[in-house]
Formats: sequence, C-alpha cells, structure tokens
Amino acid sequence: MMLEQQLRKYWFFNYTGGFSVNKNSKSIIETLNYTKDLLNDNKNMVLLFPQGEIESMHRQTFKFEKGIERVIKDKEGKIQIIFMANLIDYFSSPKEGLYMHFSEYEKSDWSAATIEAGYNRFYQQCIDNQNLLKIK
Repeated sequence: MMLEQQLRKYWFFNYTGGFSVNKNSKSIIETLNYTKDLLNDNKNMVLLFPQGEIESMHRQTFKFEKGIERVIKDKEGKIQIIFMANLIDYFSSPKEGLYMHFSEYEKSDWSAATIEAGYNRFYQQCIDNQNLLKIK
C-alpha cells in the first residue's frame, strides 16, 4: 500500500500487488479496510510505507502517518510486523551493493508513535552496522 501519486511514479509496484491510497479522499477508509481484510488471511502479507511515501535512505528519522494504526487496530488474530531498511554502498566498487536489513517488531504496543519509535531505533542500528562494514 502506497500513496496514489507515489504508485503512479513507481508504476512497477502495480505488478507486485501494489495498491494505492489517497489520503485526501474519503476512499482512504475503504483502502484501510481493504488492507485489514487482506491481513485477516494469514497467507497474505502487506508491505506498507507508513511514512506515506518512499524517502531517501539518508534521512535520520522517519515520521509515520496514522494509517498503520488504523490497519492493525482491532485486528483479529496474530499480527507480525517486520521492519525493513535497504541501504546502498559502493565501497571501492564501481557497482553498488544493496544491503537489506530486517527485524521483527516484538512489542505489544500497536500505536503508530510506538511503532515509529521502534522503526527509528532499528534504522539507526542499521546505519551503525553499515558503518562497521569493511569490504576486503
């Protein structure tokens, strides 16, 4: 799920199951309910850009929109949140390397502010780990 204008710009997400949300429209409630319905089937996974858009990996902190809270509020059954960060480094190579970082959110507080704080701690740890890398 991503903002409508972002999905238009990154149209290839349509081919991966991407769907849009327009936060300045009444249809936002329908989209959030659709997302909740998807998550009621434990075979489904939903990738969210909870800050509302794709942003630079050089940001230090991310500000989440409230949509994530609405999606997981009153969710039936277990929910699993996996944080993800993609960082790119060249080191001494002319080709970039993609370093993907993952971590499970293991708190019981499902508020957007708490998840946002958890993600920002995770992201800072990713940057710290990336800074320790040495390519031989």
